[in-house]
Amino acid sequence: MKTVLVTGGAGFIGSHLCGFLLEKGFKVICVDNFLTSTADSIAAIRDNPGFKLIDHDVSAPLEVDGEIDYVLHFASPASPVDYSKLPIQTLKVGALGTHNALGIARSKSAVFMLASTSEVYGDPEVSPQPESYWGNVNCVGPRGVYDEAKRFAEALTMAYHKAHRLNTKIARIFNTYGPGMRKKDGRAVPNFIMQAISGRPLTVYGDGSQTRSFCYITDMVEGIYRLMLSDVNGPVNLGNPEEHAILELAKKIIGLSASKSGIEFRELPVDDPKVRQPDISKAKSLLRWEPKVSMDDGLKKTIEWFRR
Repeated sequence: MKTVLVTGGAGFIGSHLCGFLLEKGFKVICVDNFLTSTADSIAAIRDNPGFKLIDHDVSAPLEVDGEIDYVLHFASPASPVDYSKLPIQTLKVGALGTHNALGIARSKSAVFMLASTSEVYGDPEVSPQPESYWGNVNCVGPRGVYDEAKRFAEALTMAYHKAHRLNTKIARIFNTYGPGMRKKDGRAVPNFIMQAISGRPLTVYGDGSQTRSFCYITDMVEGIYRLMLSDVNGPVNLGNPEEHAILELAKKIIGLSASKSGIEFRELPVDDPKVRQPDISKAKSLLRWEPKVSMDDGLKKTIEWFRR
């Protein structure tokens, strides 16, 4: 029985990943300091005999006893609401946290995976975005703390791969949604759903023409798992290549939730990306992976979960 250490294992993607790995027969060690998550997200797996929780900030050194086969570094504030409030912690977990997680992987001769992000592409001038695109990032802008934390983390991960021959993976994760997201997460899907089911206007920034891609959580976890088991060492985009305008998403959620909410337009935030669409050719060819859950089906499940 192999053991996986997941930093940020109580977060949205991390908690789903922990549950998935337990079902696959892995032992799971979850490391989290609950800065942007709560213990409720792992309540369903807390009593699983294969699960262990370590309450710890991975930005500080950590020693873990026993064998570890995989280290999955998913710790980081990920919502603009969170990293704007926690800029120093975001930079620290991207730099010090990644360094500490890589150190654990090296000491255990474990496979290492970094949860990177589509934000490394910034406000892209190329669409869809392939892994070969270097990005268009304002390093001193309001989103810079998250963008540059992840870009540095990628550079550090590849440095360990080259200098120490560590078996590394980099998942560039695009927008992911589903049950388990926080009500006040700050991102479009939970914001719109909470506003729609409570009858409040849905807040759309700018004219809503900016685009995003939305991947349902079960698809994302399957992609992460396939990358974890693969022999791919460089970055791989994981996301849904379907592109949707934010205004289109708002109207779709109003319709699917049978809400009477209207739409309220607000000023577009600084450096908000105009487009976001992954080129997943690499994931298709190397991992034999692509999303299966349609947006309507995924949103229906997510809306039902938020209603409950």
